Amino acid sequence: MSRTWVLDLDNTLYPRNSGFFARINQRIDRYMEHQMGLPGAVIPKLREDYRRRFGVTLGGLIAEHRVDPEQYLRYVHDVPVARYLDPDPALVAALEALAGRKVVFTNGSTGHARAVLARLGLNAQIDGIFDIAFMDYVPKPFFHGYRKLLLELAVAPASCWMVDDLTANLDTGRELGMTTVLVGPEPQGEHRHVRRAADLVGLVGGVVDRGAAPA
Repeated sequence: MSRTWVLDLDNTLYPRNSGFFARINQRIDRYMEHQMGLPGAVIPKLREDYRRRFGVTLGGLIAEHRVDPEQYLRYVHDVPVARYLDPDPALVAALEALAGRKVVFTNGSTGHARAVLARLGLNAQIDGIFDIAFMDYVPKPFFHGYRKLLLELAVAPASCWMVDDLTANLDTGRELGMTTVLVGPEPQGEHRHVRRAADLVGLVGGVVDRGAAPA
């Protein structure tokens, strides 16, 4: 069975402790305060509510404030990538060693994904980017984007290995029938686990080398 790798981007292909995604979070707060005029004191609670109900802050801003999603994404992703991330030859080698198609499946934008992939050195290893606009702004972990992705790629869930840093996102993939891999410091739930994406070869190297279907 040909394998498809469904890779998250932020805090998955690069380390959470890089500070890069933390800076994006600061830009979200700044957008809400300075572009929308919301009081700073209400923003943390409001964002928590939006994440709970809509999956990401943007979902709530679209639903309740009619925010232009493209303008929002350009603003919050306006962060100098090279200040936070370095090229990652180990990750490049790992993805080259993994047989099968590799796509990025992200709640961010395509432009943001391209900038990150270019900085990491991964442009040649990624076969496609499927962003939040592709998901009709219905983000992970909601099923809509996953089903749309599977239709677009014309693949069965059983042929997919989904790699993400958030268990909620992986839970949806697992429920659909994907093999799921958590990237992070500690195992959680019933997902396979690696500390960093470059360790994927060590996790499944034998399976990949034999070309077998996921366990």
